[in-house]
Amino acid sequence: MFGRDPWGGALEISNADSATDDDRSRNLQEYDRAALSRQLDETQQSWLLAAPGDPAGKKKKRYVDLGCMVVSRKIFIWTVGSVLGIGLLIGLIMLIVKTVPHRHRPPPPPDEYTQALRKALMFFNAQRSGPLPKHNNVTWRGNSGMKDGISDTSIKKNLVGGYYDAGDAIKFNFPMSFAMTMLSWSVIEYSAKYEAAGELQHVKEIIKWGTDYLLKTFNNSADTIDRIVAQVGQGDTSKGPAENDHYCWTRPEDIDYPRPVYECHSCSDLAGEMAAALAAASIVFKDSKTYSEKLAHGARTLFKYGREQRGRYSPGGSDPSLFYNSTSYWDEFVWGGAWLYFATGNSSYLQLATAPGLAKHAGAFWGGPDYGVFSWDNKLTGSQVLLSRLRLFLSPGYPYEEILRTFHNQTSNVMCSYLPYFSSFNRTKGGLIQLNHGRPQPLQYVANAAFLASLFSDYLDAADTPGWYCGPNFYSTDILRDFARTQINYILGDNPQKMSYLVGYGKRYPKRVHHRGASIPKNGVKYGCKGGYKWRDSKKPNPNTIVGAMVAGPDKHDGFKDVRTNYNYTEPTLAGNAGLVAALISLSGVKTGIDKNTIFSAVPSMFPTPPPPPSAWKP
Repeated sequence: MFGRDPWGGALEISNADSATDDDRSRNLQEYDRAALSRQLDETQQSWLLAAPGDPAGKKKKRYVDLGCMVVSRKIFIWTVGSVLGIGLLIGLIMLIVKTVPHRHRPPPPPDEYTQALRKALMFFNAQRSGPLPKHNNVTWRGNSGMKDGISDTSIKKNLVGGYYDAGDAIKFNFPMSFAMTMLSWSVIEYSAKYEAAGELQHVKEIIKWGTDYLLKTFNNSADTIDRIVAQVGQGDTSKGPAENDHYCWTRPEDIDYPRPVYECHSCSDLAGEMAAALAAASIVFKDSKTYSEKLAHGARTLFKYGREQRGRYSPGGSDPSLFYNSTSYWDEFVWGGAWLYFATGNSSYLQLATAPGLAKHAGAFWGGPDYGVFSWDNKLTGSQVLLSRLRLFLSPGYPYEEILRTFHNQTSNVMCSYLPYFSSFNRTKGGLIQLNHGRPQPLQYVANAAFLASLFSDYLDAADTPGWYCGPNFYSTDILRDFARTQINYILGDNPQKMSYLVGYGKRYPKRVHHRGASIPKNGVKYGCKGGYKWRDSKKPNPNTIVGAMVAGPDKHDGFKDVRTNYNYTEPTLAGNAGLVAALISLSGVKTGIDKNTIFSAVPSMFPTPPPPPSAWKP
């Protein structure tokens, strides 16, 4: 047999060398028996089990069973290694970022209102009575009034603490309560601004110092009371020379004359204002549940007492009537009722605050020269603004809508009266609105009005309302905010005197403030009742600067006399400074608006839960 040789020539295949199929089969069987008699290792077995076409030396792939899936062991190792590698790389980058020093852009300098705010709050530190905290930061002040209440044998009650009202050392609870209410209101509305200014903790400490003292002035654990402490110290000098807080000129730390306590048994106005102060503060401290509940309980007790024991706290001839005479208690019923509603959510307080008869007694429906003037005596305008807030954001409807709509319209009219286009109030040539009609000590009323105007404009902005109507004319919220700015700017130095009426702010401010503690040096010498007269009558600047005190202000001709003995120009007050602080925080910093919801935290849903759907009809 021949075949073709691809390399050339013939190829012979010998039949002799070939074996038959039977011979081959016989030989293979012999080989198989020999192979089966010998144990094969794993590699040899894999060769035998290899699929046809597989290379003889190829290894079998290994797999990892993950439970939910099976993956190649090689892919699994690469995946885990990659994840760990990326994690280590990210960790290394973060470590480098944290360890390498960075150059942060410094925060922008505080605006003028924030700077003034920080100083205005310091006034309250200077007015503290009792054992001062270590961080009080007024070097010329010390512990004082450490026997208040205890030294009065007719009372024998611990009344240590609180604030001195002005340049004297009397604790008038009526204006002090109003000051705490104003500060709490400003914190409730503008806590974010306070925090941005770094003053939130400071202002809360100021409020708590006041409310802690107010809780001492009545039996705050009882549900029913029959008396309240209205005043510590005495100021009446009409009965001849007798040592008291107005006759003497001495540092509070050196007082050694009697400090009588004045209690009242029918004082609806004081009870209403104290209830407002504690109720508003309970919202400020709502995160401290125990303290907040204590404040709210005290507010309820006071308001109940004020409603049941009718009367003014300052009857004719009494010491309070000479300095902080209350003209009515109806406005405190509206004011206190509104704050108690927000603090407790109890609708009975809202029903009272919106009762038409109560509003009528408070003067809501008759004008008068002082209509729209918000002060420690008259809270009607503040109540109208506060309850307008309720209508703007919650709109409770019937049965409250009628009086809430009336208050809202009246608030709009009051805001119109603040604008220079209307003749409700005169203005000085320098632009200061004359809310007290040319009478002395105008700035406290101006600061309150500036706060209400700025706050109401923020309310409208938050309600997506661009402005309001004064008759047929529409005015934007910017117009109202400009009014607030011009008035506060006047206080801060934009006035004909080119003088800041906030002590310590600006280049020129009053140096002879009517204030006993600021006018007498802290030199280790104790000056008795009359020993401080030489400091009172001195024409030299005060040895101690009472930073943040807003003085009484100029006269109706923009004139000002920096004279220590003339309190109508140079004396500061708690109530005046509280209004200024509220106005400053509302105008300060970047425009962030109000906190719409915190004040409603205790208010239940205005609308009842809808009933469940009826069951399916069955034939």
